[in-house]
Amino acid sequence: MRNAYLSYAARRSGQAVVVILLAYVFTFVVITVLPGDPVTNTLRNPQNGFTEEEIARIVSYYRLDEPVLVQLWDSLTRFLTGDLGVSLRANRSVSELLLDVLPSTLVLAASALAVAVVLAFAIALGVQYLPAPFGPALRSVPSLFLSVPGFLIGLLLIQLFSFRLGLFRAIDSEGTAATFFAAVTLGIWVSAQIAEVLIANLDGEAAQDYAAVARSRGLGQVALLLRHLLKPSSLPVVTVLALMVGEVLGGAVITEAVFGRTGVGSLVERSVTTQDLPVLQAVVTLAAVVFVLVNLFADLVYPLLDPRVHLVDRARSTLKPEVLVP
Repeated sequence: MRNAYLSYAARRSGQAVVVILLAYVFTFVVITVLPGDPVTNTLRNPQNGFTEEEIARIVSYYRLDEPVLVQLWDSLTRFLTGDLGVSLRANRSVSELLLDVLPSTLVLAASALAVAVVLAFAIALGVQYLPAPFGPALRSVPSLFLSVPGFLIGLLLIQLFSFRLGLFRAIDSEGTAATFFAAVTLGIWVSAQIAEVLIANLDGEAAQDYAAVARSRGLGQVALLLRHLLKPSSLPVVTVLALMVGEVLGGAVITEAVFGRTGVGSLVERSVTTQDLPVLQAVVTLAAVVFVLVNLFADLVYPLLDPRVHLVDRARSTLKPEVLVP
């Protein structure tokens, strides 16, 4: 089992590296190869105010006077060494720009995921154990959350808790209270999809024969939930959380704009406005790296959490997780 898992982990890690490299190459191709050469157009645009000396230095750094394959190899080599290039507008390393804003976005994303998980479990458990009409009514809450735009939720929270109740100041966007309500804004939407998966799995597990046997032996609802239903029902949430990382990163851009936070969202907005293409390429690549790594973590953890998952060798060289159904 250990050798099979190590082989599976090595294979999945190799696939993750390939996906990250392909994402970087695709982003480079979109920016560099498409008709119009947007990098050169940015440099030669009189409105951007680059001097001939600055243009020559940027062209030399990015090797824009070389064939595309040479540019790609040079760019990919820099990326593998951690060099994301130099901003065309800020005249600073792109890595430095990202490090300035990334902590704020990571705090918001992590807080939003925590809020989403707590809220999703509360909804799912309420559906299972609250009496009518409260339990059945909660089944429609995830659909309601999905139907309301995130920016509208944020504006409502600002209006109520900042302007009316004064629990946080709208101008103090980096404060603890403001971060919490920004995380709630993003977490409400994310929690809906987690709650739907959890509700469906709790319904399925509660209908299994082993649950009926446990009830016949006098096991209470709370004990049945904690001992038998919660763990198998929660395992799919690991996969859903991994898939939701991309949604959280995308939603963080809008949430940061609504709450006036300085993060990756504001950096992207500024880069789009100023056509700072190296920064945009770095942000897209960073999002791909985070998404791939989180999904890799979920793939590696899932066989360890679920005893029904066995790694089997198929076609001599392919290792896949297999769920054994009783």
